Amino acid sequence: MLEKEMRAYALRNAIEHGEAVVGKVLPKLFNHGLDKKDIGKIMPQLNEVIKEVNCLSAEEREAEFEKFRKFVKEREVREHELPKLDGKVVMRFEPSPSGALHIGHAYVLALNHLLVEKHKGKLILRIGDTNPENIYPKAYKLIEEDARWLTHDGIAKVVVQSSRLGIYYKYLEKLLDLGKAYICTCEPEKFKKLINAKKACPCRGLDVKEQKARWKKMFAGFKQGGAVARLKTEMENNNPAMRDFPLMRINETKHAKQGKKFRVWPLMNLAVAVDDLEMEITHVIRAKDHADNAKRQGIIYSYLGKKAPQAMFVGRINFKDMALSASQMRKDIEAKKFSGWDDIQLPTLQALKRRGYTPEALLKYAMEVGITLTDKTVSKEEFFKAINSFNREVIDKKANRYFFVACPKKIKIKGAPAKELEIELYPGDLERGTREFKTENEFYVADKLEKGNNYRLMHLFNFCDGEFISEGLDERLKATMIHWLPVSSELVKVRVLMDDGKEIKGFGETGLKDVKVGEVAQFERFGFVRLIAKKKGELEFWWLHK
Repeated sequence: MLEKEMRAYALRNAIEHGEAVVGKVLPKLFNHGLDKKDIGKIMPQLNEVIKEVNCLSAEEREAEFEKFRKFVKEREVREHELPKLDGKVVMRFEPSPSGALHIGHAYVLALNHLLVEKHKGKLILRIGDTNPENIYPKAYKLIEEDARWLTHDGIAKVVVQSSRLGIYYKYLEKLLDLGKAYICTCEPEKFKKLINAKKACPCRGLDVKEQKARWKKMFAGFKQGGAVARLKTEMENNNPAMRDFPLMRINETKHAKQGKKFRVWPLMNLAVAVDDLEMEITHVIRAKDHADNAKRQGIIYSYLGKKAPQAMFVGRINFKDMALSASQMRKDIEAKKFSGWDDIQLPTLQALKRRGYTPEALLKYAMEVGITLTDKTVSKEEFFKAINSFNREVIDKKANRYFFVACPKKIKIKGAPAKELEIELYPGDLERGTREFKTENEFYVADKLEKGNNYRLMHLFNFCDGEFISEGLDERLKATMIHWLPVSSELVKVRVLMDDGKEIKGFGETGLKDVKVGEVAQFERFGFVRLIAKKKGELEFWWLHK
């Protein structure tokens, strides 16, 4: 009953996590018709399959899994959740330059890219830098790098809003001429009281000529905070935030790109509406908590006689136990808490890319979540479990296998035969090459050996309590499989930086000298790693995932 499926999932679980676990394999069988009332019947058989699989070497598991792969129902990526869009598709992704992009940005950027790619459209990267007070100068370059990486260079154009102030001024003047905007000089508290009472402020009723004179004074005359350009809206609107909202303000803070050249800056709703209009944006993905902003921008569009882009609203992904504030990350980097935006502990795209994650992993995650209004709370463990699975699908067959022994312990095995052996760099792919080993009777192992237990050195032989038993695989021994290295002066010193910032040191096989910086490898029974640097006498790897 479901024997082939049991073996298939047990093999996959062992390949991905070092050993198969009943609790991980059993739930998969429900997708193949297992009824809860039959769990008791199949458990003895499942336990036996798990034991057999855990006795196999990594190479044997890989080879056998190829035979059973067809019995695995692959994790479905719900592509149907990406809607079919009508007509020409031009979309935009608009981050503020407060820091590098992180996994929160990646979800929305990925959805934009996937939709544009599906409809052979165009994606514009628009950097929203009209607030001079919250700009990190290096973010401009970092954001473009991150966006091009995630979208496989699918960015059609990069636009920086601070280079377009003249265009925003032109549209504000047009709204003034239409009698749809005005310059307000009321004290903020006074204006708030009037708005809450659904009453217009005195500035609203002034004629266009006076409004244009006030507009001119915003550039030279009014002090910072002394005047604001506002849009005329319905005073009877039940939502106070929709009543006569601001469009432009005076801000004399030095701008990272424009310096002190400008003092009148557009607020987000005007800049976004104008840019969407000018760039002929057809479809927009918005967080549902920006629904009011969509309405505000819709009013601007209606006054200009234009149709707003089609909006698709998405719920918020709340990443539990991960701080995603770019401003806070920047402070922590400046305080030397982290080494930079690509610090292994940060959830930034810079860090994920450096660790060895692929764009496909994040794109598949966005595809699986899809465009949904439902808010989602995701723990760090859940998020990385998902993208690790997707990433593994991409890198598994590209990554060569190597031995790495962490915190090595030297053992001597009496009666061990001297051997010369070759092990494939990738199981079942002899053309890719082999790793060569010469062994005698001394080895390095990472495992703590228990007295009286049988062990098997992968590809070599079985032993117990420091004495050789036999060479062949023997399930009757129930030997625990362990990896190893021969004691040799040719071994490579290896340092692995883990995702919690801690280091693991040990020895690696000599074949690691051939790995190029930037390549991903799999340390058997340890996990996937990426080579970051070759230093004198030592190789530095970064941890990727199991």
